[in-house]
Amino acid sequence: MKGNNPPGTNAIPLGSLLRFDNSYARLPERFFVRQAPTPVPTPKLIRLNEDLARELGIDPARLGVSDAVEVLAGNRVPETAEPLAMAYAGHQFGNWVPQLGDGRAVLLGEIIGRDGVRRDVQLKGAGRTPFSRGGDGRAVLGPVLREYIVSEAMAALGIPTTRALAAVTTGQQIMRQGLQSGAVLTRIARSHVRIGTFEFFASRGDGEAVRLLADYVISRHYCDAAQASQPYRALLDAVVGSTAELVARWMQVGFIHGVMNTDNVSIAGETIDFGPCAFMDAYDPATVFSSIDVAGRYAYGNQPRIAHWNLVRLAQALLPLLGENEETAIASAQEVIDSFPTRFDAAYLAGFRRKLGLAEEREGDSALVRELLGAMENGKADFTLTFRRLSDWAGGEADADKGIIDLFADLVGFRSWTPKWRARLALEGRTLQERQKAMRAVNPAYIPRNHRVEAALAAAQADDFSLVDELLAVLANPYDERAAFAHYADPPKPDEIVQATFCGT
Repeated sequence: MKGNNPPGTNAIPLGSLLRFDNSYARLPERFFVRQAPTPVPTPKLIRLNEDLARELGIDPARLGVSDAVEVLAGNRVPETAEPLAMAYAGHQFGNWVPQLGDGRAVLLGEIIGRDGVRRDVQLKGAGRTPFSRGGDGRAVLGPVLREYIVSEAMAALGIPTTRALAAVTTGQQIMRQGLQSGAVLTRIARSHVRIGTFEFFASRGDGEAVRLLADYVISRHYCDAAQASQPYRALLDAVVGSTAELVARWMQVGFIHGVMNTDNVSIAGETIDFGPCAFMDAYDPATVFSSIDVAGRYAYGNQPRIAHWNLVRLAQALLPLLGENEETAIASAQEVIDSFPTRFDAAYLAGFRRKLGLAEEREGDSALVRELLGAMENGKADFTLTFRRLSDWAGGEADADKGIIDLFADLVGFRSWTPKWRARLALEGRTLQERQKAMRAVNPAYIPRNHRVEAALAAAQADDFSLVDELLAVLANPYDERAAFAHYADPPKPDEIVQATFCGT
């Protein structure tokens, strides 16, 4: 189905623009369904990520021409593309679903960027597939722009993530909570293989497919594992490590994924499938925004535990590859899985040390972090601003203490913690300027505040994209304060607080 086009369209020679080299399409047919995107009536390019295009070796000016917009909308398929919908399963909120798959996304193919890294090009909202399970296969403008904004913010924060190359409206009205404008997101990812992809084949007893998939992931993402004495154990170990690092990074910026099902966990250690994601304002480990997470399974503070749970599911899928018999395989998998808490804790503590201006490891640092977070929870202090203003205070700025004290409704815990932090800082030899510079490099001034995102999306629904553009400009440099954008650092006022976020499916 190479170069296949939807009915009524013709293949266009965009090979020089999107140079596809498609490895996943060379796997056996049971890994996917060959599926072209479904055409839309009147595609319109609304946002193009020019910087990302250049990173991928694509001329952004050429992506804006009508033929390219037709590709980004799914109306035409480049002749070197091999569009397909991937098969996978997953545990959703802990419940097993034996078949999911790309129900509204089509993988056009893979391109190799200027850095030599292979990346998927996927159209999200590209129409029905055999995995749609009765859905319409479409996406709507709000969730498309939410993923665009938040994924690009995550990239600017230095957190591994899928990226947004373009957003296109379709000229359709899609029924969700009322009629909403249809849209398609062009998503770039190091891979769309998920833990649920392994679960899909393991649940069917298809050991050959599990092995082929493991070999594929090793060759594409974890080449060093191929040289190990036990390559599949090394693969599991690498995924455990990358996931521990990723979730620790989420925790350090107050990010809440919102729907950490195994089908939403990338095998490549990237943040994927943003859906009802959000960033925490006032610190509270029980914070939940997702409207579908009524029990708080995926609350901010539960994310490490859920990541561990999800990795157990991966280990179970890989068991036939991990030992000559069940006993040795389970022992091998258990040893790797049991390393997750230690590895997560190390990544978590290292990150929070940096946030507190600590360059050296010392006993008692973990307790120092916990005590501050407890004071923030009791004082209902804003997570992002607390650490940013600590950066100012650590640098000796005049009146910086007032800026941070104003964040706390209850100061008892914070006043008790402050002298301990000061004493700990005094054990290190950095100058005030060096410490402040280091802290400002890891404590962002700007995050995608929920109320700012919602305001931008509401304006976009009325065909005003100025707030989206401004928000993207602010979030592109999250660590650099700019006077003109000072209000973007402010937490929401009581009437601006966002209580729930939605998937948009």
